[in-house]
Amino acid sequence: MPHFHERIKAFFKNRWLVFVCAMWIQSCSGVGYLFGSFSPVIKSVMGYNQRQLAILGVFKNFGNCVGFVAGSLSQFLPTWGLLLIGAVHNLIGYGSLWLIVTQRLHSMPLWVLCICIYVGANAETYLSTATLVSCIQNFPMNRGPIVGILKGFSGLSGAIVTQVYAIINAPNQASLIFTIAVGPAMVVIALMFIVRPVEGPKQVRASDGSGFLFTYTICLVLAAYLLGVLILEDFLNLNKTLVIFLAIGLIIFILLPIIVPVILVSLSKPKPPAEESLLAEPQKQEVDASEQETSEVILNEVEDENPPKADTLLASERHKRTAHLKATNVFQESVDRVMRLKSRKGPRIGENFTLTQALIKAEFWLIFTSLVLAAGSGVTIFDNLGQITQSLGYTDTRVFVAMICIWNFLGRVGGGYFSEIVTRDFAYPRPVSMAIFQLIMTFGFIYYAMGWPGQIYVVTVLIGISYGALWAIAITSVSELFGLKSFGSLYNFLTLANPAGSLIFSELLASGIYDYYAEKQAAHQLQYPVSALTKPIRNDKSLICEGTICYSLTCGILSGVCIVATMLTLIVVYRTRRVYAQLYGNHIS
Repeated sequence: MPHFHERIKAFFKNRWLVFVCAMWIQSCSGVGYLFGSFSPVIKSVMGYNQRQLAILGVFKNFGNCVGFVAGSLSQFLPTWGLLLIGAVHNLIGYGSLWLIVTQRLHSMPLWVLCICIYVGANAETYLSTATLVSCIQNFPMNRGPIVGILKGFSGLSGAIVTQVYAIINAPNQASLIFTIAVGPAMVVIALMFIVRPVEGPKQVRASDGSGFLFTYTICLVLAAYLLGVLILEDFLNLNKTLVIFLAIGLIIFILLPIIVPVILVSLSKPKPPAEESLLAEPQKQEVDASEQETSEVILNEVEDENPPKADTLLASERHKRTAHLKATNVFQESVDRVMRLKSRKGPRIGENFTLTQALIKAEFWLIFTSLVLAAGSGVTIFDNLGQITQSLGYTDTRVFVAMICIWNFLGRVGGGYFSEIVTRDFAYPRPVSMAIFQLIMTFGFIYYAMGWPGQIYVVTVLIGISYGALWAIAITSVSELFGLKSFGSLYNFLTLANPAGSLIFSELLASGIYDYYAEKQAAHQLQYPVSALTKPIRNDKSLICEGTICYSLTCGILSGVCIVATMLTLIVVYRTRRVYAQLYGNHIS
């Protein structure tokens, strides 16, 4: 019995359990990606035009990404405190939005809905900060896979919540907002005391490779399963019983990663207390080793002045010889080297930065600007996907929103894995992978702008994968180039790229072009009226654009924007190539 209690205690302290629970929280944190699913019902119920809906989307993106408060609180509050604040934000924000859309709260102006969706979406900043900071601290040598998988489940949350909502099968889409408000809050509260930095060794273990391989396999199977379910729902009229069974299968796949910590704890052997105490303080050992190495360097330089007699000197004579050599050039050069290091202003790239220190580095602003351009272009497609599918004649926008969430998930998981290979196996800067996915995103926009066949499917795949990969790679790159000391603040500043890009490309560019062509089509219909029996009457406040023309010009412009983003990323590659060679060059066999 005592042995069983030790196993249970070790299980709840296992860093893999923290990682799995963080995956579950992330799988319901990115519900903001469902905006394309419930935005049409908001537009119809509230009578908004596309520009008003785009303003609502911008506030949603700001809520998703403005995490200064979360980043600052992460340095003071425990992890469970951040998670609790996120759960409350989610419940209040989306819950209020649901009350307004279902007209339980009447005559609310647009700015009230903007505040509601901002508060609800802002929950993601607290949840992502808490999970990412905890897991990166638990797995400091596996940042690429950790960030990729966690951000991947965040991107997949839209598809997961969509399937859970399918069980409810409510008569109107407004109930989807209710599911978004209640579901994530329940999951977070249930797991908030488990996700935290745990004590113990942080170095890479032999079992980590198998654990990540199993997790990657689950990710691929989960994505394939969700994609298959969506295809079935799109082509077949499934009955309620089959939908419930498919949703239960989805939940089982999401729970499967718990096998990793269970097996690791059950097969592990208890270590002697002395060994655990040594392994539990790797950072202290590194500091001590660094200080010892510095002392040994100076001592070796001193001893090299007379190597044949160095081993035979008595302690007192060695002391006299050392004191004598303090006046020599050898010792003076060592002192000068130390003084130069001390006089250097601020850390170098690859060391720990505060947010203020990072903001004066060109590399940080290049990464941020590149994300504003590329990720902002991608989030424009996410926010307008409901209108894009309607303009092309599709009626079920929920399927395409869920599909792009799946590809977003695979992009984040695959981007973290791909960039890890590029960096660790070849010592290329991680932003190289970022530039590759930006070029893929460019091709996706060009494909839609040209009006080639199957454009909605190509855009869904390429933009979803590329957008997801960009975030996994950029976040990991920032943690490597600017350290983990203020990672929470750095991460939340970086996420401002989403709302900044959305404001420029979605609210100003895409919605303006959409409304222009919608008004042009409406004027054409007035000039050449169609029979009322064949053409439904629409409210002028919610004009609808039809055809590829609604977003082809927007995609053409965004393709050029992504090319500029790629050029900025290549500048980052050039400026950081030596840093990555020092960080990972010794890993190449």
